[in-house]
Amino acid sequence: MGVLNVTPDSFSDGGLFVDPAEAVAHGLCLVAEGAGLVDVGGESTRPGAEPVSAKEELARVEPVLEALRGVPVSIDTAKAEVARRALELGAELVNDVTALRGDPALAEVVADGDAFLCLMHMQGEPRTMQAAPKYDDVLGDVLAFLEERLAFAVECGIQEERICIDPGIGFGKTPDQNLELLRRLDELLVLGRPVLVGVSRKSTLGRVLGDATATTGSVAASVAAAVAAFSRGASIVRAHDVRETVEALAVAAAVERGRITS
Repeated sequence: MGVLNVTPDSFSDGGLFVDPAEAVAHGLCLVAEGAGLVDVGGESTRPGAEPVSAKEELARVEPVLEALRGVPVSIDTAKAEVARRALELGAELVNDVTALRGDPALAEVVADGDAFLCLMHMQGEPRTMQAAPKYDDVLGDVLAFLEERLAFAVECGIQEERICIDPGIGFGKTPDQNLELLRRLDELLVLGRPVLVGVSRKSTLGRVLGDATATTGSVAASVAAAVAAFSRGASIVRAHDVRETVEALAVAAAVERGRITS
């Protein structure tokens, strides 16, 4: 899953693709580099981010989605209005960081649109989630949350086989909690759903490498984390640096198989 943020304030690439033409060109580049899905987002969910209106979010994503018709696209949103329009424009998956808690109308939009859905764990909300995250057992708490949200989504009419889950690396977690989630990622497979991991360029990676004030991580660190997630059962990796991640995962998969071709 290639990241395409059309925002001025995302933590890693904010402002780079606010121009629709540049965003579209980058989306096509992500596909050429091997992305199976381009994740278009019009509202930053970085720590401390301020929310934007549905009108503003639509103004950012709509021209990009229109130009990317025919490209496999997901929409990174928690708003029913934005998701509805994105699905009309060809989006296949709704990537919701609130796990259907942010907008009570979103579940119906996903169900009626027969869309795929990603349910992500987040403690708190973006403006405050990194203030002082606490867990009794981070993996156990995330697992219980995702199990409950999965059941809720199915009750709302969303087909279970169209849902994937995301532990929410960096969303209300300390660096050590993020690493613990990655280390125990395979325990989430008990839910029977594909696991998506988004650890690309996140600050935990920079802190692992000794920068206590890091706000981003390097490409090499992101690729290493992606391979670690894959080795523990992740089915989908959300990445900014698609070519490097695709190549690393291709080698990791070949090692797993013990041969070059499947």
